[in-house]
Amino acid sequence: MILQGKRVALPPAPVVHQQFETHARTAPDAVAVVHAGRQVTYAELDAHANRFAHFLRARGHGRGAKVGVCLDYSVELLVAILGTLKAGAAYVPLDPAYPPARLQLLLGQVPGLALIAASAATAPMVEAAPCEVVDLAGLDLRALPATSPGVAVSGEDLCYAVFTSGSTGTPKLTAVRHAGWFNLMHWLRLEYGLDARSHHLVVSAFGFDLSQRALMTPLFCGATQHLLASRNFDAMMAYRALREHDIRVVHCASSTLYVLVDWELARGGDALARLDYVLFGGEALKSERLEEWARRPGHACTLLHQYGVAECTDVATSYDLSRHWRAGGDIAPVGTPAYNTDIHLLDSRLRPVGPGQDGEICIAGAGVGAGYLGAAGPENAKFTVLDVDGEPVRLYRTGDRGRIDAGGDLVVAGRMDAQVKVRGMRIDPGDIERALGRLPGIREAAVAVTPTAGGESELTAFLLPATGAPDEDAVRAGLLESLPRNMVPARFVTVAHIPLSPHGKVDRAALAATVATAPRRTTRTT
Repeated sequence: MILQGKRVALPPAPVVHQQFETHARTAPDAVAVVHAGRQVTYAELDAHANRFAHFLRARGHGRGAKVGVCLDYSVELLVAILGTLKAGAAYVPLDPAYPPARLQLLLGQVPGLALIAASAATAPMVEAAPCEVVDLAGLDLRALPATSPGVAVSGEDLCYAVFTSGSTGTPKLTAVRHAGWFNLMHWLRLEYGLDARSHHLVVSAFGFDLSQRALMTPLFCGATQHLLASRNFDAMMAYRALREHDIRVVHCASSTLYVLVDWELARGGDALARLDYVLFGGEALKSERLEEWARRPGHACTLLHQYGVAECTDVATSYDLSRHWRAGGDIAPVGTPAYNTDIHLLDSRLRPVGPGQDGEICIAGAGVGAGYLGAAGPENAKFTVLDVDGEPVRLYRTGDRGRIDAGGDLVVAGRMDAQVKVRGMRIDPGDIERALGRLPGIREAAVAVTPTAGGESELTAFLLPATGAPDEDAVRAGLLESLPRNMVPARFVTVAHIPLSPHGKVDRAALAATVATAPRRTTRTT
């Protein structure tokens, strides 16, 4: 079965940063970015980015190069991104919120990394990189031209590459092309009327695929980008920004939206409810967490429940959540495809399933990315070609299971493999299990998704100790030395054995069932 998105023509050169450059010419004095009380206009940001682009070109890092960006949210972050794109290169987010060991692992997965843009605070985190690391704020670029380098960039060129969990457990670097990224923002602008008044606030971590479109969409539309002066999400700071600035749009994971909604309900505010849009998704939705807030008098915010993967420019479908509450039902749909995007539901032999039947969700169209950089075999085999009515169609097999409901909307029914989604991030439990296995005193470990008392999802680690019960604080501290915070389990349970399924694999469902009502602190089960 195929769900088809509207066909909309793109310009001959669908290049993202050129849209920003148009706004810099037509509205040079408009505010492009606000950070820590500092305002930078479109003309100023464009000039700074042009100088950095010339710097990269002088170093020989032009079209086709890959430039790492290890910066906290700041004006310099946007200078690095735009300057990299203007030079014809693609940028790779290296999130400074990650622990050093994780960053070192990621650096080893970037083939041909040309240079890393960093700051005085973040440069030591990537000093072992096999390339030049520059302190962007410390560079004196005033002698370089403030005009565009004029590099010819096409829609087929790479614009960025982000890390995502692979089926092997090793992080993979998935690349996105300009045409796909342009198509995404062009759809958001036309479909939802985003314009120069659609000021944004970024609330997600830099390494998240969602953050790439959250960063660029306002600049694509001529609006203002607001950046928080915090490396990690801070609900109080985010809500204060919503209250004090004319922010109209937020992109976030569902769990982040729950936190912001709870913050607003507890304080009786309405800053979140007065937004034009919240675009959210990335994990199974608990729509009941939002319904009370969304039904309050005066609520004006449109909630767009969206679905997509990093390998396909982040968003493939979108759904106005108010329709779900009017229609009822157990699972909120994720809607219909973006422009120039198709959803194929296929069985294990890549044959279309029938109406109402579950199948693997496969994405085709403009947003399908360039593949995993430096990878081969089973990973890149997820990008495949299907014959559709005699025509070859390139698509990406997401590994998600879904169906089309009676209203013609896509419904996501879960994963078809071992990967899980927690707080909007795709995580392979094997990554965490291997890290646990390297810690002293742990003989074996298994990780599963378990429910909290509030009905949300969290990671629980089940530990088979070598001797006595491990100390939870020591285990957590050990994991934080090699894993990002979102991959550290919320609780740890000591077990006498780890159950296996009939197929000889870890029975995560059985493990999760043992702690459904257990306290959050370390416990022992038999």
